[in-house]
Amino acid sequence: MTSSKPLRWGILGAARIASSALIPALRATGSRIVAVGCRDAARGAAFAAAHGIAHGVSYDELIARDDIDAIYNALPNHGHAPWTIKALHAGKHVLCEKPLALNAGEVAQMLDASRASGRLVHEAFMYRFHPQIDRLRELVASGALGPIRWLRGSFTYLLRDMSDCRWNPALGGGALYDLGCYPLSLMRLLTLAEPTLLSMAAHLTAPPAGGRGGVDHAAHAVMRFETPAGPVLGHMDCAFSLPFHCHFELLCEEGRLSLPVPFASKGVETRLHIGDQTETFAICDPYALMVAHFESAARGECALRFTLEDSLAQAQAMDMLLQAAHAHPID
Repeated sequence: MTSSKPLRWGILGAARIASSALIPALRATGSRIVAVGCRDAARGAAFAAAHGIAHGVSYDELIARDDIDAIYNALPNHGHAPWTIKALHAGKHVLCEKPLALNAGEVAQMLDASRASGRLVHEAFMYRFHPQIDRLRELVASGALGPIRWLRGSFTYLLRDMSDCRWNPALGGGALYDLGCYPLSLMRLLTLAEPTLLSMAAHLTAPPAGGRGGVDHAAHAVMRFETPAGPVLGHMDCAFSLPFHCHFELLCEEGRLSLPVPFASKGVETRLHIGDQTETFAICDPYALMVAHFESAARGECALRFTLEDSLAQAQAMDMLLQAAHAHPID
């Protein structure tokens, strides 16, 4: 694809994130949303009508349409890998919600399918496209405050709806998948290194009747990142059973950097604290910035800033954290 025309999109799953974030982002870039795919025909039709989308169809019908160039996969986590792979084989590019898959093995299969089909897959970590993250990376790379020594990242909120898929282990639920992936991703991005795990503490739900294992609803990890300037210690908190807290900071040898709103940055004025100084960033939509970049890459105008190889390394780190969380729960 070499023209500068916006892509024609299909939305896989009538999810809240599609309504609140991706549909506005797609329309902000001038993209056409052709259809939404849903398991429940009535729900799909209602979702399509509510958002001015012409067609509500099944998953398979959505992927098979020849008037769609790209799919946004908004399914629960267990549906990310299988339906993304089907979409790739059908010749569609895929922007897939995070986490990209349930484990590194699934990401490797997605990578193989992407290479075989010649179509792109991108993990929808929209926070990476906010200008505050570019500025933070610039400051770290400049060495202005010396080498990083400690990283601290938190992302928590209260999820009271026990019917939500994030409480369901069969659907890929859990706070690490939902929230912990964000600070982990940013730590990897800033250190350009992969973590080893020093300690993990996690609260798990009781196993469902007749099932195996619950989900982690709160977790704390301490990790070590080896960098050319020495080791960096990373502390990470995530939970959907605790009040809202979203924060990230770096302790460097000669100062401190902090982002009060590192991940939930859509539609709010954000700030980066550099020691005693503060830089302010205008309200923007990082989802729209992400979509615009993905479309440019799909048209062949640029390379993806964040590759499937990066997603594979992220999944390997997530596998490490999840294994430790389930091996030694604290309740």
